[in-house]
Amino acid sequence: MSKLNIGIILGSTRQGRLSPQVGEWVKRIADERGDANYEIVDIADYKLPLFGEADATEQATAWNNKLNTLDGFVFIVQEYNHSISASLKNALDFAREPWNNKAAGIVSYGSVGGARAAEHLRGILGELSVADVRVHPALSLFTDFENGSVFKPADLHLVNLNGMLDQVLAWSGALKTLR
Repeated sequence: MSKLNIGIILGSTRQGRLSPQVGEWVKRIADERGDANYEIVDIADYKLPLFGEADATEQATAWNNKLNTLDGFVFIVQEYNHSISASLKNALDFAREPWNNKAAGIVSYGSVGGARAAEHLRGILGELSVADVRVHPALSLFTDFENGSVFKPADLHLVNLNGMLDQVLAWSGALKTLR
C-alpha cells in the first residue's frame, strides 16, 4: 500500500500569525517518522473570499482539488475569542465532499492551550464527516512561545504529537477504504 498523504492545515491568515512555526514543527517531527507524505497546506495561499460574497470559482476549485489529494489532516488551530479563526471556518465551508470520510488531528494553541477552539473545530468536523482523533497536543502561549512570538515547545508535547499522528494514520488508512 502506498503512503498516505496528510495535509498540515495552517488555520490562520492573520499577519504575524504563529501557525507557520507550529506547522513546521509538526512537519519536521512527522517527516522524521517516515510513515506518510506530510505537507503544509496554508489556507492563506488560496485567497478565499468570504463564503457567498464573491465569485470564488477559481479559488474554490483549487482549494477543493488540493483537499482531494489528501487522505487526512492535522489542523493547526489557534484560539480566537474561544473559537477557531474566521479564515479557517471560511476555508472549511468552501468544501464539502473533499472532507468526507477522512481523519483529522488537532494541534491547538492559546492561553488555555487552544482547547476551546479545538472543541469548536471537532463539532464542525463532525458535520463534514471528518473523524477527529482523541489525542490532541495543546500548546500554551505562556510556556511554549518565548515572548509570545517564538515557538519553543516543551519536549513533553512530543508524546501527544506522535500519539496523534499514530491515530490520524490509522484512521486515515481505514477510512480510505470507504472512498
